[in-house]
Amino acid sequence: MEIAIIAHDGKKADMVQFLNKNKTLLILEKIKLIATGTTGSKAVNAGFKVRRMLSGPMGGDAQIAARVAEGKTKMVFFFKDPLASHAHEVDINMLIRVCDVHNVPLATNEASAQLLLNAIALQL
Repeated sequence: MEIAIIAHDGKKADMVQFLNKNKTLLILEKIKLIATGTTGSKAVNAGFKVRRMLSGPMGGDAQIAARVAEGKTKMVFFFKDPLASHAHEVDINMLIRVCDVHNVPLATNEASAQLLLNAIALQL
């Protein structure tokens, strides 16, 4: 299963912490991670194997949305920072819309991402 990971600057450390907390499950389920550029770099530095796209503002959100539309990405974890403004808000909304159109689970915070991973674990 391919899961996309994206995090705004204020949430990148939270994403890495979340991945570390769930490392065993991610490995056990053979989950392939893809990410926008900087989030992917942070995950790689933490020891995860990640296929990196462009950074979000440079088109990475759109690249991931395309993979969702193609049926390649089955789940998206996008840790949004609701307290900051984002110049590429249009791209973010497009990704969310594509997930909704294609019925792909999207978690925008750690609690919902954990619930989705727990659901995968229950299928063991």
